[in-house]
Amino acid sequence: MKKLLYFLSINMLWLSSCSINKKISKQANQTILSDSNFISAEAQKTILSDSNFLPAHVGISIYDPSTKQYLYNYQGDKYFIPASNMKLFTCYAAMKNLGDSLVGLKYLISEKNAAVFFQPTGDPTFLHSDFKSQPVVDFLKKDTSLFKILVPAKNNFNQFGRGWAWDDYLSGYMAERSSFPIYGNVIRLAVNNKRLLMVPKLPMEYGGNNDYSEWFANKADSYSYTRNRSSNKILWDTSNTKFTKDETPFITSYSTSIDFLKDTIQGLKIGIGKSSPTLTNVIYSQPTDSLLKITMHRSDNFFAEQTLLMVSNEKLGVMNDRAIIDTLLSTDFKSLPQKPKWVDGSGLSRYNLITPQDFIWVLSKMKEEFKWERIATILPTGNEGTLAGLYKNYAGKIYAKTGTLSNHVALSGYITTNKGRQLIFSILVNNHQTSASNIRRTIEKFLIELMETN
Repeated sequence: MKKLLYFLSINMLWLSSCSINKKISKQANQTILSDSNFISAEAQKTILSDSNFLPAHVGISIYDPSTKQYLYNYQGDKYFIPASNMKLFTCYAAMKNLGDSLVGLKYLISEKNAAVFFQPTGDPTFLHSDFKSQPVVDFLKKDTSLFKILVPAKNNFNQFGRGWAWDDYLSGYMAERSSFPIYGNVIRLAVNNKRLLMVPKLPMEYGGNNDYSEWFANKADSYSYTRNRSSNKILWDTSNTKFTKDETPFITSYSTSIDFLKDTIQGLKIGIGKSSPTLTNVIYSQPTDSLLKITMHRSDNFFAEQTLLMVSNEKLGVMNDRAIIDTLLSTDFKSLPQKPKWVDGSGLSRYNLITPQDFIWVLSKMKEEFKWERIATILPTGNEGTLAGLYKNYAGKIYAKTGTLSNHVALSGYITTNKGRQLIFSILVNNHQTSASNIRRTIEKFLIELMETN
């Protein structure tokens, strides 16, 4: 009897195991393909069987917003490092919360017109070369006889985000975050006729008044520079590479920003105050979408980070990256299909973890809440911005955000098929072992096939 019971129990376990395996297999098949007529076996083979994709982790979601149905899902609910696709979250938050113009400055003129109290807002366009019109600068230099008192903004963030690569501190794409950014928080360096040109010019103690002409005169055209992480002093040395121009971040502080401002606005009387009356007036700097367009077309990390801080300042009255992310996840982003791990505004951090379906949700919300013309202006299309050289014959048929970190590639956005069907897609590839270009070309081939056959 005991043997019979043992035999029956073993068989029940085996049958149960078979049932579970069949259920998992069925779910997997449903996950891979929701619409058997949408993607051909050849199209699937293009991307999933490609030799460059086989060692990688891949997630793909394709969604039809008109029917609110997924057409294709392959690991769409799995988490991936999104790289610069993270900027889509920041962009949506800015579109919802920053209005049509950026607040560049808050200010109040004291009684008897003795001084102007002003407070920065984290606006990254201030004295940035991308923006020729500078209303905040015009305001500050309108009457240089008035003493300007800078009131520090409330903030709680580090100059670098969590999970950023510390050894990239010299790279122009990783400028420090700050509450009073100026000149993009980078120094633009160029050598012309053996003389160093520096914009903005560093204070004297860091070599700002030294054009290094004597040093360069005795060298060939090949030299390089470096800077200690704890100092703004730039050090030059000979190199095997010809130097023409570059940009490198500087260590930010209110005093450094003031030094640069004094050098820019001659005769400016300015100091730092501890407190002020309530600042009731504002100066608007730029149209919000002019900032967002550059952010998305160039994939500008600095602009994205400062944009998130501006959203924080607008919603919370303080620049705090962690606080605004928590707030957004419990409000504007509360209905995301999977709860993401979101740690910065640009996607520089490898701590970010997002699913393809989360990006589908964000892109769907954009399309529901904002005019298409606005979205199409902000995102790059074929052969434009970070899509340059890709989708050359598909301008107007694809609008998407790229993402690239070492061994990670992402692309999420909108495509319009030959039959006029607009779809939303997200493709995330992690841990590939080839070049980013190879991954991008395979994704391009896959998406073009979808556009051509549907």
